[in-house]
Amino acid sequence: MKNNVTRQKVMDAACQLFYAKGYHGTSVRDIAKKAAVNVSLINYYFNSKQGLLESAVVTYYESYLEELEVITQQTEQSPSLERLKQMVSFIIQYKQKRHQFTCFIQRELTIDSVFVRELMVTYLAKENHLIKTVFDRALEGSKHSEMDKQFLLLQLKGLLITPQMTSNEWRGHVTWDQSHDLFISRYTDKVNQWLDFVTTQ
Repeated sequence: MKNNVTRQKVMDAACQLFYAKGYHGTSVRDIAKKAAVNVSLINYYFNSKQGLLESAVVTYYESYLEELEVITQQTEQSPSLERLKQMVSFIIQYKQKRHQFTCFIQRELTIDSVFVRELMVTYLAKENHLIKTVFDRALEGSKHSEMDKQFLLLQLKGLLITPQMTSNEWRGHVTWDQSHDLFISRYTDKVNQWLDFVTTQ
């Protein structure tokens, strides 16, 4: 149990530093200092900084997609729009509760690299499939053309990552837990209003 706690502490420290300084600007020694552990312990758990990054990303996405699948299954009999809103609410909350590391991942996704290609083939493809399936169901019966539906899906995906892509513009207003929760609630409401609009056109 103690080993798991220490391992998580190292990953948390790494996530904070990757967000603040970038992957290449962060050293294993920096991570060890912030986590208050020895460099040798990090090498023992993760082998290298790259191994630590991969472990953090795998933990983030596997937990995310597992919970997303559960919500998708649990709401299968719900009205399609309500099902989509529950999915959207979960995604916004999950990413915002892990704001710093989500921001780091989104930054990395703008760079063409082996890391990004591996993410796209595995986790991002699955995320896209789950969102698209539920979104398409919610738009059944609408007058949107197939191309318009693709554009709307792109817009929805953009709305889901906007808080992380534009964090510098609003983070001064979100400084403590209650204001953070209020931001999530209000932002989710606005996305739901957009969903109400596009699904009735």
